[in-house]
Amino acid sequence: QVQLVESGGGLVQTGGSLTLSCAASGRTFSTYEMAWFRQAPGQEREFVAHITWTGGNRYYAESVKGRFTISRDNAKSTVYLQMDSLKPTDTAVYYCAAKSVRGYYDRTDKYVYWGQGTQVTVSS
Repeated sequence: QVQLVESGGGLVQTGGSLTLSCAASGRTFSTYEMAWFRQAPGQEREFVAHITWTGGNRYYAESVKGRFTISRDNAKSTVYLQMDSLKPTDTAVYYCAAKSVRGYYDRTDKYVYWGQGTQVTVSS
C-alpha cells in the first residue's frame, strides 16, 4: 500500500505561482511513476503531468506545458508540482497518483494509488 497526501493548494491571483507537494508513505516510493491530475467542478479528471521513477522523463498536458514543472525527491518520498503563470482555467482540485506499470502516463485507470486532493483556485 502507498498513502499519498497532497498539500500546498490555495487561492492565488492570475499570473501567480503555487507549489504543490505530495508526500508518500508505505511501500518503496522510488519504484512508482508519479503524476498529477486535476478535476474542475462538473468536469472529468484530467492529466496534468507525469514523472518516471528516476525523474528522467516527464510529460505534460498541452495546457500546462511551459508553465508547470513536475519533480520528485525519492529520498523524501515526495513529488512536487511547481505551477507558474496561473490562469483561472487552472482552478481545480489537484490529485497526485502513483502507478507501477510503465507507459499510459495520462490514463487515470492505470494509477492504483491516489491522494485526497488539494484545492487550487486562481482568481481573475
